[in-house]
Parts: sequence; structure tokens; C-alpha cells
Amino acid sequence: MKIVVLVKEVPDTYGDRKLSLETGLADRGATESVLDEIGERALEVALSYADKHADAEVVVLSMAPESAAATVRKGLAMGAASAVQVVDGELVGADLGLTAEVLAAALRRTGFDLVIAGNLSTDGVGGVLPAMIAELLDVPNATSLNSVEISDGEVAGERATDDGSVRVTAALPAVISITERLPDARFPNFKGIMAAKKKPFETLSLADLGVDANDPDAARSIVIALSEKPPRQAGVKITDVGNAGEQLADFLIQNRLA
Repeated sequence: MKIVVLVKEVPDTYGDRKLSLETGLADRGATESVLDEIGERALEVALSYADKHADAEVVVLSMAPESAAATVRKGLAMGAASAVQVVDGELVGADLGLTAEVLAAALRRTGFDLVIAGNLSTDGVGGVLPAMIAELLDVPNATSLNSVEISDGEVAGERATDDGSVRVTAALPAVISITERLPDARFPNFKGIMAAKKKPFETLSLADLGVDANDPDAARSIVIALSEKPPRQAGVKITDVGNAGEQLADFLIQNRLA
């Protein structure tokens, strides 16, 4: 069983997030970069299975700048057997379509029985990448799972709905995404950190994957305009001098909230 986990370096959730008005991209130097928590949870699902099945191989895969290598290597320290990182200058500012194309190509090259990803990254919050990758790979896709059960021939789990929950299954090979309902990830220990230095870490380029980032026939999205978020305005303070209800009603009507 070969399980590939998609991981991503993102700006720290608790840090300041800024957008570069020159490039239209997130200013990743404005705060510390970390391994996305939902990716760590996805990795924990794979490692928990590998703990009980000696024949399971866990690989972490990321499309990230060269500077993210140390962050990706954390996956090795946690227990993954190897890592693959796609690094290419043409990928700066890549949209979801190009990202899905690149990761799908890397997965074909690496090989997999199961791909596990988070349902939403904490920076882009697109929520569609696992489905796009599954479509490109022509394999089943089970999304937003609150629980995961992996067997030799299929993967199953529970997904929440507006009316309750449903149980879904998919034959392997497959792509799944998980939610924050899955357990917290384990912390790398000293032994794992030292072992990570000797584990295979492959760096691939677009040429290695046969992907053209500037393919004129491929659908690509671009930023055509952007502006800085305006500062928050002071709120309206209502002082009750016997007519607070009227003031509140007027405020709601003026702001088309009633």
C-alpha cells in the first residue's frame, strides 16, 4: 500500500497576512511559514495506518519554492518514508488548474494506491484541489471525510451533511480529503528528526513532469486587478435615552439590513 499525502507550506495562521500589491501574491515573508495543519492531520491518517501495516509506504508530496524544503522535511521527521517536492520558477503564482496539473503529473510519476489531502488549505482556501486531481488521474474521489478507514481494496469514511452524515466508500486507487475532525498530528521526536536527514528527498521540475506552465491551450486564471483591504471603520454607538429601539431600527434600514 503506497499512500501519498499532499502537504503545503503556508503562512502561520496566527501571524499577519499581507498581499503584495505589486505581484498580487501573498507576502510570505510577512510572517513565519509552517506546514499546514490540515496537511499534518492528513499525514497522521497515513502514518496511523502505516503503524499497523508494515507493508505500507507513506510519501509526502508538495509543490513549493525551494525555500520550503525544511518545512516539507518535517513530514519525514514525523514518520513518512520519503518526500517529493516540485520546485520551478514557472510555478510562482500558479492557479488551482496548474497546481492540480502539476500534482497529478507528480502522482503519476511517483505512483500511489491512495492520495490523502486536507479539504481546505489555510491560505488559499480553494477546497477543490483534491477533486481536480482525482479528475485528472481518473480515479474515485471521496471528499471532506470526518473519519477514514483504509483496507486492501478500498477506503471508506463518514461525511457530514446538512441532515446528518453519510458513509462513503471508494475503490483504490483513489483520492480523499479530510476535515479537522481527524486527530491532531504527532510531534516529531529527536529520533525522527535525525532519521529524516537520511530519508529520500526528490526534487522535481516541470521539465521532469512534462508540464508546460505557459501552455496556450490550457485554461489559466490570472490576476487583472487588486487593491488593499480598506481599514475597518468605527462602528455606530447607540446611546439609550429612551429611543434606542428607534435608533437601531433606523440604522438597520439605512444599511439595508431590515
